[in-house]
Amino acid sequence: MSTSGPITDFPAPGLRDPFRYITGHDAEGNAVFVQTDNGDHRAVMLGGAAAQNIIYSAGSNPIELTNNVDLEFAKNRVCPPPFFVFTSKDIDKEQPSLHIPNGVCVRMIDFAPGCKSNMHRALCMGIGTVCEGEVELTLGSGEKRILRPGDVSINRGAMHQWRKTSEDKPARMLYTLLDINPLIVNGKQLDFDMGYLMKEYAEYDEGKGDKKDE
Repeated sequence: MSTSGPITDFPAPGLRDPFRYITGHDAEGNAVFVQTDNGDHRAVMLGGAAAQNIIYSAGSNPIELTNNVDLEFAKNRVCPPPFFVFTSKDIDKEQPSLHIPNGVCVRMIDFAPGCKSNMHRALCMGIGTVCEGEVELTLGSGEKRILRPGDVSINRGAMHQWRKTSEDKPARMLYTLLDINPLIVNGKQLDFDMGYLMKEYAEYDEGKGDKKDE
């Protein structure tokens, strides 16, 4: 991804600040909205080429909802690594890792006009939905597709690159990231290949993610 851009906060200029409505149950068992806000763990990425907003995260899959265990998981994350650029209200919270081993992460990313990522592979299931704008998805084979609002990419460990097609308008995507079993292709176990993008996320614990034992 280009290492500079016009984004200084989430949302990107020209895009609305999304609301997040989290449901649950009150003491009487009634279905209620337990939390209404604009997301969490916001961070500018790569010097302004993009910005992210964590919409939901949980530390297990199946997800533990009883006693709001999932909500406590997100709320109680610890201090951030030093390389993140946070908004003031999020300075005391850590970004999740790229995906959450044995869990789930839903990440919204705004892309600056004209930005482009490096070719990369994340070892997780990445389900990306275009919310605003238009993006180009290029695979390691050279195949390309243009995605527009409502289009969905289901990335199953493939090398890929994102490019924002417009030079004057931002784009927004919503990614649901799920853990996977080891991925074997042509008899070889594939590895993470994120390049400089990996520094935009919290490090995995030892034995997990890109630090998983072979």
